[in-house]
Amino acid sequence: MLVSLTVGKVDAGVTVLLTPDKRLIEFPSILLPPDITSGSIVDINVSRNKASEASSERAFRDLQDRIFQSFGASEPSAPILRCRNATQTSVVLEWDPIQLATANLISLALFRNGQKAGNIPKPLSMHTTKISGLAVDTEYTFHLVLRTTAGTFASQRVTVRTHKMTDLSGITITTGIMPAGVRENLVAAVERIGAKIVDGVRIDTTHFVTTEGRGVQWEKAKEQNIPVVRPEWVDACERGGRILGVTKFYLDAARVGPGYEDQQSQQQQQQQQRPGTSGTVGSTAAPAAVQSPKTQKELPPGPPVEATEDEGKAPEPAPPSTAAEKEEAGVESGTSSDNEEKVREEEKPATEQEEHKTEENDEKQVPSRPKPTVEDDDGRESEDDKEDKKAGGRSPGDASFQDVAL
Repeated sequence: MLVSLTVGKVDAGVTVLLTPDKRLIEFPSILLPPDITSGSIVDINVSRNKASEASSERAFRDLQDRIFQSFGASEPSAPILRCRNATQTSVVLEWDPIQLATANLISLALFRNGQKAGNIPKPLSMHTTKISGLAVDTEYTFHLVLRTTAGTFASQRVTVRTHKMTDLSGITITTGIMPAGVRENLVAAVERIGAKIVDGVRIDTTHFVTTEGRGVQWEKAKEQNIPVVRPEWVDACERGGRILGVTKFYLDAARVGPGYEDQQSQQQQQQQQRPGTSGTVGSTAAPAAVQSPKTQKELPPGPPVEATEDEGKAPEPAPPSTAAEKEEAGVESGTSSDNEEKVREEEKPATEQEEHKTEENDEKQVPSRPKPTVEDDDGRESEDDKEDKKAGGRSPGDASFQDVAL
């Protein structure tokens, strides 16, 4: 098809062409002859190139196929969840590696009984998880939810029931270093109770049984906080017919053998019967003269001293026995000190006992009685009064004795 067009405005990049029906067409100047000017008429032959169209169509289809094969042939799949092991208080879940295709991962969450329990850390490399702290003999439902840039995909729901206390099939044991005979007995006991032994410490390992705290597997069990117990724990579970606590069977715990409680009670009784303990059999009381100072005060004084010819001078009191002498006498005599005091009191005359009582009353009523001052005719104090003042006056005992004698 031949078309004649009139050149309108010529520009460096675009030339305006006019059709016979006065329509404007912008045409690249580089495709027109170089010597055209405004008003020139050019003929343009227009025809359809079907071969080129077919080739372009094939190229476009091939591009779409490559895009579909790269990005649309596969899509993320829902995780496949299953239960790996269950015990009385824990459940171990596992799933196949997640398929993301060409999508990007956003998160992988675990749901328990329809409520979100938490996100799985490192979901591309971790394919198992352990849920602890569950109730005994209780049913739980779990499922995973995968979120990607290509959409959200949920796994099937898995129902798990925790074991009863008498169900020992959930016990998974990893053995450590122990004698050959002990290992054989352990394997036989594990088979009898329905538990299982696995090689190496895994996520579903519930107990690590060994007799020596060393080795690579022992260190791995300690890092994962797996209980490290002695083989006696398996025997105790078999005898009891149920799972038992591991506190008394830890490898580093003190071993409690038969009769341990009887030994403890005997030791307590021996401590109570040990002499010298207050309130126990065999305790000896100290002598009365040593224990109570009140007894020392109640001892009678010595006999009174007769008055001298010089009545102005105070009579010298009898030297009372000191506390140290009484204590020494009480310690040497022991229990006979009380008897001696009774005999001594019976041998005293009645007057002496009355004087002793009067003396005690005076001591209680008048703690210190000053000596009256006697002045000479010239108003000066006597020599005896001065000496008494220097000596601090007479003692309460001297004053009371003088009053009684008068």
